[in-house]
Amino acid sequence: TERDVSGWSSERLRQLLLGVRVEGPEGVCQLTDVSKLDGEASINNRKGRLIFFYEWQLRASWLGTSSSGVKYRGTVEVFNLSDENDMDDLDISVSLCKDQPNTPLLDLMKKSGIKEVRRVLGDYVHQLKSEFSQGMILPAADGPKLPQPQTKKNQVQTNKTQISSASRCSSSPTPCAAGVRISTCSFNLKETFQTSPDELYRTFINQEFVQVFTRSAAVVDGCRGGRFQMLDGSISGEFTQLVPDQRIEMRWRFRTWPGG
Repeated sequence: TERDVSGWSSERLRQLLLGVRVEGPEGVCQLTDVSKLDGEASINNRKGRLIFFYEWQLRASWLGTSSSGVKYRGTVEVFNLSDENDMDDLDISVSLCKDQPNTPLLDLMKKSGIKEVRRVLGDYVHQLKSEFSQGMILPAADGPKLPQPQTKKNQVQTNKTQISSASRCSSSPTPCAAGVRISTCSFNLKETFQTSPDELYRTFINQEFVQVFTRSAAVVDGCRGGRFQMLDGSISGEFTQLVPDQRIEMRWRFRTWPGG
């Protein structure tokens, strides 16, 4: 079993790198743009063993503001982020743009900036392994079989009511109305997610992220009026309102619900 996770990796690396920010007596530096993300990542299950392959070359721009308010620009490059190298062995280069004069901010980036870049790249590798491990670990052909989960009986009792298109009526001369009115109710649910608003917003409108989050097939058109299907088609609906990083409104239903 093999799975390509290059798309997820590109998006996650970009998010992590753009969060890099270091501060010192010299001023403040932060990454502002990722101009190069060349590489690939995949997961392979070989004889019950999960193997992660990834290889990336990265380039990002940084903006520094000195303690006196003067701004400087430079670049950060990572040449060998791969499964064959440890984090301590990463070759990370920091430089100023050619038209920029020398500044103590360059030393800040070389000391603290490189350390922070190395840290977030380590976070990427950790998240890659934790996000995609479940569902990829399969037993080897000659190895022991994984235990099957026990099915628990549903503790909620439901009344099954058969609804016919033509109601059976008494001998009353008044004709009976077809169908049966189904009682409904309104309720509110509140859930707290340990993440930032922009990451949560992207997670629910991005098809690949939805599939990772729900661990099942999904089709998502992340725009206002766009349709979606989740949990292998068990849930379907459309986005009725989208306010980037602030609000997602949707109309949805279970496949098992009656029409109407």
